[in-house]
Amino acid sequence: MSYDSAYDSCPWSRHYTTDYAASRVHGYANLARLVVDNARENRDQLAFTTVMPNGMSGSLRYGEVDGMSDTFAVYLREVLKVAPGTRVAVQMPNCLAFPVAALGVFKAGCTLVNVNPLYTASEMEHQFNDAGVEVVVIIDMFTDKLARIIDRTPVKHVVVTSVAQWFPAIVQRILKGVLKYWNKAVPELTIEATDIDDALEWGRQAQATGNVDCASYWRDLARGDTAVLQYTGGTTGVSKGSVLTHGNLLTNIAQIDSVASDYIEDGKECVLTALPLYHIFAFTVNMLAFHSRGARNVLVPSPRPIQNCQRAIENYPVTWISGVNTLFNALLNEEWFNIFPPKTMKVAIAGGTALHGAVADRWERVVGCPIAEGYGLTECSPVVSFNPIGKGSTRNSIGIPVPGTRVRIVDDAGRTVAPGLPGEIIVQGDQVMQGYWRRDDETAKTLKDGWLYTGDVAYMDEDGFFHIVDRKKDMVLVSGFNVYPNEVEDCIAQLDKVHEAAVIGVPDADTGEAVKAFVVKRDPSLTAEEVRTHCKQLLAAYKVPKQVEFRDELPKTPVGKVLRKELRAEAGGTASATPHGKDTRAA
Repeated sequence: MSYDSAYDSCPWSRHYTTDYAASRVHGYANLARLVVDNARENRDQLAFTTVMPNGMSGSLRYGEVDGMSDTFAVYLREVLKVAPGTRVAVQMPNCLAFPVAALGVFKAGCTLVNVNPLYTASEMEHQFNDAGVEVVVIIDMFTDKLARIIDRTPVKHVVVTSVAQWFPAIVQRILKGVLKYWNKAVPELTIEATDIDDALEWGRQAQATGNVDCASYWRDLARGDTAVLQYTGGTTGVSKGSVLTHGNLLTNIAQIDSVASDYIEDGKECVLTALPLYHIFAFTVNMLAFHSRGARNVLVPSPRPIQNCQRAIENYPVTWISGVNTLFNALLNEEWFNIFPPKTMKVAIAGGTALHGAVADRWERVVGCPIAEGYGLTECSPVVSFNPIGKGSTRNSIGIPVPGTRVRIVDDAGRTVAPGLPGEIIVQGDQVMQGYWRRDDETAKTLKDGWLYTGDVAYMDEDGFFHIVDRKKDMVLVSGFNVYPNEVEDCIAQLDKVHEAAVIGVPDADTGEAVKAFVVKRDPSLTAEEVRTHCKQLLAAYKVPKQVEFRDELPKTPVGKVLRKELRAEAGGTASATPHGKDTRAA
């Protein structure tokens, strides 16, 4: 028995809550039109609320987000004079400015490039150059990194915002002062940039003087037009941009709706967004899918330390939360969470890394709601499969495909294997990316005969549920962040004192996996701290090796390839394989 046909001719269809084919989202040609209609239907509803660790907060209603994103679109097109399709990077943590900027990019007919604000200057330089970014909307805390590389990129315009943007005036002044003068978190601005409030004011003036119709920018956008370049690390350490169209994302919104709609009340949901919006999981599920149902997003700029989530959970009627295993586990280890668990919570959504059975069981006991585990990857916008909410779920399973999706488990020759036998997951559906941005060679390796080869190994049981077994590639997951060994190895190799290095993932109680480096010295004086300090200068923190072990030599094949599997075996193996795709980063 093997299912690789359309969803309605297999036992999966009985788990779908609504008719996917009849979803209203299918009637939309682009995301901008959907956003405008959402705002019209929910104009006075609260759309986004940013909550700081001390409980200070700021909110925007649907009508406000709609008007401000319109104005930002006009600023891009009329003031900056950017052309349709121009790549605009948004680099910030969860805050009110994120949806305004991102939705404004869609309305301008431009292409959004989500950028991790934790990136180092060199990582930013690569992504801006690869995508051909002309405009960057960046949080003020990271402008110093941009200043170091902007002259080596195609970036022409910079817009700066704050995590406290559009909070009540007094609160905003206090927060900005604390961040800049007390925490020393905001560097001096040394590059030419425009404050986002000034950008919106210039956009309003352009609207008024030019009688501009914002809808003219997006009215003719089609489902096949590119909406987002969502970057994912490559196995060679070079990040690649997944080309996601308006149709890809609209399809995934409809698919999410079809499997969760029985549990979503229009205009009444409150979703806690602790995962970063620049990550495809929160971007599509939390921001776009729940926005289409009139939900309120409660944004946590950073969930680390986990106490940062306390005021958001205690002060708001949260009904949904998305997260990774480490987030749920961290909450369950907090005394305040156990004493006063959120009684309004209906469903928790897990992805990005393996959901431990003990965590799921404890969550249901403490909170009283289920955790629905799923599987996705950037290249699929991201959702591929889910565990049915409330009933029919299978523990340690990534569930069944979302409707309109074909999934097969195949051997190395591309032949479908029998239930119970492991093989590579391959996916086909309208949510699958068009390819990698300007990388035909990489696209050809991943998209074959209409199927996306995920690189993940799984098996399907007799009931049609899928279970992850292992990863074909050597990616390491650190709290849901993807770390590619080649990138870290290349970084370590830049040290003159290093002869060669190999990187693997090892089990870690706090982060699921941790990065471990095996290093052969060129200079005997080299220390582990030198290796880590060097990596901190060039890599995001989660990529820096937690452990460094020196070796006289590394195990290799006859042709000289380092055998990482032998190192993993010596280190006691990696953490159990997880339901993840090529890029499922968490905050």
